[in-house]
Amino acid sequence: MDGIYGDITKVETTGASQKTAKQDSLGVQGVEASHKLAQSDLTRMNKYKDVITKVAKAHKIEPAVIAGIISRESRAGAPGVLTNGWGDHGNGFGLMQVDKRHHSPKGEWNSEQHVTQGTEILIDSIKQIQKKFPSWSKEQQLKGGISAYNAGVGNVRTYERMDMGTTGDDYGSDVVARAQWFNKNGF
Repeated sequence: MDGIYGDITKVETTGASQKTAKQDSLGVQGVEASHKLAQSDLTRMNKYKDVITKVAKAHKIEPAVIAGIISRESRAGAPGVLTNGWGDHGNGFGLMQVDKRHHSPKGEWNSEQHVTQGTEILIDSIKQIQKKFPSWSKEQQLKGGISAYNAGVGNVRTYERMDMGTTGDDYGSDVVARAQWFNKNGF
């Protein structure tokens, strides 16, 4: 499904930084590392596939993009990543790590209501990037919105350096590469 916010398969990406790849003690970085991280999350992600697909369809965004964010933010609810649904030192909630400092988290940590809220925050970020950078292609705006989901719209200043200041300085590129993998693997 091609989302109205761009085609994730056409977004340029360099993938995960070495710092991000170290989560799974990977000896590689870049797109290969992002794909391995996504692959290791697939079994857990499949538990949420129906919810992700339903929310994606309702919001006209590719399910793989939501899966990419869930993989990056919570490793699809992997043991030890979240405590009672909370991560990021008690600031991020749920599969999509909605930040309580900026939003009032809704629903259970792994619920459709939560995935809907996270997706709406993502779409709002994409729309703000579209306004800020109207000359960018839809795919560049999609990647910018993904980066902004992590570090805020104000952090995205140029296309080439949008990930500087995000977690691991690779957020948009890593999520895009994971989403591309999920796109090829059932999402």
